[in-house]
Amino acid sequence: MILVGIGNIFTQISAQPVFYLISFVLIMSALMVVTLRNIFHCALFLILALFCVAGLYILLEAEFLAAVQVLIYVGAVSVLMIFAIMLTSNLSSRQIKQSNEQVLIGIFVCASFLIACLASLPYTIWRRVDQPLPDNNILTLGKLLMTDYVLPFEVVSIVLLAALIGAVVLARREGS
Repeated sequence: MILVGIGNIFTQISAQPVFYLISFVLIMSALMVVTLRNIFHCALFLILALFCVAGLYILLEAEFLAAVQVLIYVGAVSVLMIFAIMLTSNLSSRQIKQSNEQVLIGIFVCASFLIACLASLPYTIWRRVDQPLPDNNILTLGKLLMTDYVLPFEVVSIVLLAALIGAVVLARREGS
């Protein structure tokens, strides 16, 4: 019993620096995604950000979600985006203006979102469960995805399908 308590304390102490490191890398890579001019570099930083999210899932002891994050978002969506970028032949041409002309609107929307998030923090109830996770966690997650959370699951499927169709349209437009 004492060893388990000491192990939990050691885990909590060692997990915090890793959490801060992963969070820092996640924030920096997300900033690079939206600020870099080269879209291929943006895609690479997006992959790094998605890996960091998977790392956060691992810290939360949600290994299945981490695996799904890596397989779907890093393995499928990001690779699809990179293929679309590579198949778009004139994307790195000097004639194409690669700048965002809506910076002020973007800053306003981001600041509004940040303020809304910060304002909602004091009213958010953070449930902390001290019980260990069940052994059949993945089975429970699968049941929840197919019953209670089927609508968000299908919405995500549609978003992924839209990303796939968008990549194909981008690739065909440049090729034809």
